[in-house]
Amino acid sequence: MTWIKTVRMEEDESVKKAIEDERKFYPAEYATPVSAVFAGVDQSIVGSHSLFPDVLFHAFSTFGALMSPELPLKRHQHEMIATMVSVTNRCHY
Repeated sequence: MTWIKTVRMEEDESVKKAIEDERKFYPAEYATPVSAVFAGVDQSIVGSHSLFPDVLFHAFSTFGALMSPELPLKRHQHEMIATMVSVTNRCHY
């Protein structure tokens, strides 16, 4: 859960649009949230950006583009890099 104020998609059309538009960049396997770790957008790292919808869109659409299946790395290689970066930074995301 974020400790800062967040804006729910249902409360603000610009937040809803930013989230829906950035999701279009993600690979298909990201479409279904993993219920064991997903408590909702407003309680996630995405929700922590909801005060600034334009920033939210650009930050997370960049991530989606970096995970593109058209790039030379395979999904498992992306995941290993992300895991090692998180471990190195002592980050649970």
